[in-house]
Amino acid sequence: MKANRNKPTVFSRTEKRKTSSLTGGAGRAAFLLILLCLALTGCRKESLYATDPRSNFEALWKILDEHYCFFEYKDVDWDEVYRTYSAQLSDTLNRYQLFEFLGNMLSELKDGHTNLVSSFNMARYWAWYENYPPNFNYEIQKNYLGTDYLISGGIRYVRLPGTDVGYLYYGSFSNTVKESGLDEIFMYFKDCRGLIIDVRDNGGGSLSYSDRIASRFLEEKVTVGYIRHKTGPGHDDFSDLYPIELKPSERARWLRPVAVLTNRHSYSATNDFVNKMKILPRVAIIGDRTGGGSGLPFNSELPNGWIVRFSASPILDVNKEITESGIEPDLKVDMTAEDTAKGRDTLIEEAVTWIHAQTRQPAP
Repeated sequence: MKANRNKPTVFSRTEKRKTSSLTGGAGRAAFLLILLCLALTGCRKESLYATDPRSNFEALWKILDEHYCFFEYKDVDWDEVYRTYSAQLSDTLNRYQLFEFLGNMLSELKDGHTNLVSSFNMARYWAWYENYPPNFNYEIQKNYLGTDYLISGGIRYVRLPGTDVGYLYYGSFSNTVKESGLDEIFMYFKDCRGLIIDVRDNGGGSLSYSDRIASRFLEEKVTVGYIRHKTGPGHDDFSDLYPIELKPSERARWLRPVAVLTNRHSYSATNDFVNKMKILPRVAIIGDRTGGGSGLPFNSELPNGWIVRFSASPILDVNKEITESGIEPDLKVDMTAEDTAKGRDTLIEEAVTWIHAQTRQPAP
């Protein structure tokens, strides 16, 4: 399908509306400014190589102390963390013991974006989703996707059997999504009354793909959230909020009902995507609270060469609320034991019902 930049294809049950020609250049410039500030303040490399435990402990604590962005939000007393771990630190720790020790200190932040990376391991915090119901089962999903589904980049898609509803699954925002591929997907679903976008178990990836997909559901440019960055070493040294704006795609767009399926393992860029979709008309977020991860991650280096990744800039929703702890769905739905035993996906079934209700037509 050839894209017409002057007359974008719009899949809607109503008359096609004109779209805004605003470019959103101010928002992009602000974002580039933020990245530049992060480069100047959040990335550091020690000039002297040191492997002793004390030097690396002190460096790690200081990097987070000056650049981490969620101390106040998470009510973390970082000075108390220092006192506790400093008293426990031994100069006789080998590198594996030191790695575990420092990883444990970072886990005090309870942040899935905070990792310590060495050549032999990566410290990570996963409790943000481990104690929640999975609400997703790959084996049951096969009952809906089948084996003849289509693939476009990182997206698998199919018209759900026996329905007039399109279903697409995107398992990672690290997987490529091309503009031409989205054109083909919407054209394939042109006779469907609604779409289900399943981003369960999507741990995140590229924010550019979040923008690319979400822009296909806009009628006009909108503010989808805000971002700010650290301006100094103090825990509350932040810039003013910069609006994050998104404009509608100039290619094929979809203005019919959309159900976005989420579970607790919908994280980072997926959280960002859900944040954008939640404010749009004709869209419902169905499932469980997302995993959060709204801090823009950044990297720094310890004296021994290990890399620490941490949340450096908070991204807020359109109401200027932090979504680090996740986003509530519009319809809270869990997979039931009864449906699971029957090979039914409760969330997909609920999404189909919701889409039919929006068009006030019975299911086929």
